[in-house]
Amino acid sequence: MKTPLLAIFASSLFALSNSVLAAETPFAIAIHGGAGTIEKARFTPTQEKQYRAKLSEAVETGYKVLYQGGESLDAVIAAITVLEQSPYFNAGRGAVYTYDGGHELDASIMDGRNREAGAVAGVKHIESPIKLARLVMDNSVHVMLSGQGAEEFAKEQGVELIENNLFDTEPRYKALLKAKQKLDKAKATSKEYQAAHKALPNNYKMGTVGAVALDKSGNLAAGTSTGGMTAKRYGRVGDAPVIGAGTFAENESCAVSATGHGEYFIRYNVASDICARVKYQDKTIAEAGDEVINGVLKPIGGTGGVIIIDAKGNISLPFNTSGMYRASKSNTQATYVGIFNDE
Repeated sequence: MKTPLLAIFASSLFALSNSVLAAETPFAIAIHGGAGTIEKARFTPTQEKQYRAKLSEAVETGYKVLYQGGESLDAVIAAITVLEQSPYFNAGRGAVYTYDGGHELDASIMDGRNREAGAVAGVKHIESPIKLARLVMDNSVHVMLSGQGAEEFAKEQGVELIENNLFDTEPRYKALLKAKQKLDKAKATSKEYQAAHKALPNNYKMGTVGAVALDKSGNLAAGTSTGGMTAKRYGRVGDAPVIGAGTFAENESCAVSATGHGEYFIRYNVASDICARVKYQDKTIAEAGDEVINGVLKPIGGTGGVIIIDAKGNISLPFNTSGMYRASKSNTQATYVGIFNDE
């Protein structure tokens, strides 16, 4: 039995309308798992495969939310949660140790539609800091909650608190011991201690996960989560929970999540600076990201990188280190996963 010409025409028209809709309705996601001294020689083939697989899982998980018509905020949460649950990355289960041998976690999220934001800092008993940051944004009159207060809020929201030692991992503990060995030699004076801390390799000062996304409704979102800095002291808080430094999103410009030496990202307001260059100087996200990461930060010793998405679904992933765990996907771009700076 031959297919009627009318049915063939209708089918072709439907396919055409779908392709036009796809072209007119961009959606995209990008993720990172931290930047730093990430060199291929330090990976076994098995390790590299495992890292790539987890990055791919995270970006595909977030992309699925977008593909099914979900919101960018939900896609960001979904992708970051995958990374928080992995011991490979410095967030959630893979969080580094403080100087005192515990874990203090930070996170933030921002909605590009209205610049609503939520953040938590220095939490010790929260399995998914990014999910708690979302609750702060949605159910609190505040933007950032810290420490015990953040955990009291979490309990009110029905979040179960967990033991801090559930974040323990052997590789992170070994890193702490090495860092403390270097730092304890300089305990004589505060000035000497500061000098010793500055002299620590950058990998002790970096490590974050994050995601940025654009949904089919044209809304941008960004989120970042971290275990902070190895051997950090005195309740140190980095850029990850600081809106404008480690996380920023607005529909009129772009969405950014940062990873790197947080003190520099705070001082130079990195995430919002990139979006401001896009908004007020009419720069592309590639231009703005390169200017800030390589033009502003690199000359002063600020190491790290960012992931950026704009309202058209363009993606940029600049960094000034030897590597950055990263992945991206859009309705016009196949899944991309990268680790080293030559790919």
